[in-house]
Amino acid sequence: MPEKAPEMKSKISASRKLMLKSLMVARAMEELEQEFEEKEEEKSKYLEEKAPPLQTSSMSLAELRTFCEELHAQIDVVDEERYDIEAKVLHNSREIKDLNIKVLDLRGKFKRPSLRRVRVSADAILRSLLGSKHKVSLDLRANLKSVKKEDTEKEKTVEVSDWRKNVEAMSGMEGRKKMFDAAKGPNQ
Repeated sequence: MPEKAPEMKSKISASRKLMLKSLMVARAMEELEQEFEEKEEEKSKYLEEKAPPLQTSSMSLAELRTFCEELHAQIDVVDEERYDIEAKVLHNSREIKDLNIKVLDLRGKFKRPSLRRVRVSADAILRSLLGSKHKVSLDLRANLKSVKKEDTEKEKTVEVSDWRKNVEAMSGMEGRKKMFDAAKGPNQ
């Protein structure tokens, strides 16, 4: 059963937390109202610049008709531009979608099948790499040096001899000379 870690007690009381939360909410509401007012002001300024108030009271009926025709012509031009822009946006969004699909295909995001482990011998790997013409054997046991048991037995018998006799024979200058001659060996 896992032991529960002791819970950290907050340094701020619950009433203080509640007061801080209410202050934060009030501040956020004020900022939202201020942002909404700023947007409304920007909108009214833009409309005043682009569409000044109309003075149609002093116009005759013919002037009003020509003015309406001009407005309709301008509306048609704006609608054509809006339609062209919407068509471009749709085309670009389709292209973006297609390119995203291609990127996902290239990354390989799709689920890959689980691979099975296959045991292959070293000879089979060499055959697949070098082709069937080359006959290479990777039999490591055949390449190892063979050690004969008779050689190891002879070395052990030499080492087992009485060491006291050996010390007495090798003491002094005569013994060192014998060791030096023995090291040179019969090759001289």
